[in-house]
Amino acid sequence: MKDLFNIDFLELGIQADKIRHQKWGRKTFFVKNIHLNYTNICVSKCSFCAFAKDVGDTGAYIFEIDEMLKYIAEKGAEAREIHVVGGLHPDKPFSFYTESLSALKSAYPEKVIKAFSAVEIEYFAGISGLSASEVLQALQKSGLEMMPGGGAEIFDPEVRNIICPEKIPAEKWLEIHEMAHGLGIKTNATMLYGHIENSEQKMKHLETIRELQEKTSGFLAFIPLAFHPENTFLNEIYPSTGVEDLRTIAVSRIVLDNIPHIKAYWVMLGEKTAQIALRFGADDLDGTIIKENISHAAGATSSEGLTVENLVDFVSSAGLIAVERDAFYNEIKTYG
Repeated sequence: MKDLFNIDFLELGIQADKIRHQKWGRKTFFVKNIHLNYTNICVSKCSFCAFAKDVGDTGAYIFEIDEMLKYIAEKGAEAREIHVVGGLHPDKPFSFYTESLSALKSAYPEKVIKAFSAVEIEYFAGISGLSASEVLQALQKSGLEMMPGGGAEIFDPEVRNIICPEKIPAEKWLEIHEMAHGLGIKTNATMLYGHIENSEQKMKHLETIRELQEKTSGFLAFIPLAFHPENTFLNEIYPSTGVEDLRTIAVSRIVLDNIPHIKAYWVMLGEKTAQIALRFGADDLDGTIIKENISHAAGATSSEGLTVENLVDFVSSAGLIAVERDAFYNEIKTYG
């Protein structure tokens, strides 16, 4: 496939918007969700991460299970989806994670648990002595219903060796997602852009995701993630421009026409750019989010959470129809 990143910007938008409308018409999706970033203590030292702390650092934290339950009770009573990701904690056993999911699912059986990136799954395998497949099965029995797409970053090994040398290689990320799909666990996929990658590396990343989707049909959504350099070791990099953000959304929609949904992740894009992205191929705004910590640690200036009214207004003012969904994209309510 040719490098679409060099095609005329507006022509890209037109192509992507056409595909978006062929799939979903004017429908634009969102979910009532809450992010549970259960710890920022992490043994990995990724140069692009401003979230991670060492044990004993100022601001380092971990939620014990009772604190997780309290947090959801206080912040996420209306959430349909609990999005659980965190750092790779040096001391917690694997049982901590299975027991956490079991407690969350027992307390909130109506909420879908979308938990743990492929990086976390591989780490759990290392600390437990289990295979990644066995880890996934144990988590599934404990309440895991979906997986997020984090940890993909850019698949190119040269880039990974610079920005996240301690993170699992691309092949392992792909293997774990394929395992999850084989177990009936739907997942998302991501790409982190706007750092040291080039357009050829982004195209290859997208094509690799497309190839796995052809094989498994297990991805529900793809989320391009704009890199935020503040408070990272790459803080000399200028953040992605609005044009780069929209171009990446559009190319993602065109290449990944076999993945149902493309998210305009407003946390990283900012609310206004995310709204415009709805006419550049994106059909999903993620959700209310309350409350995300990882991107904001790196300087994201978006809100820490949005109301349903905010999201509906974004969609309707773009000439589209807001649809509240559940975690699996079953439609709950249409606005307008």
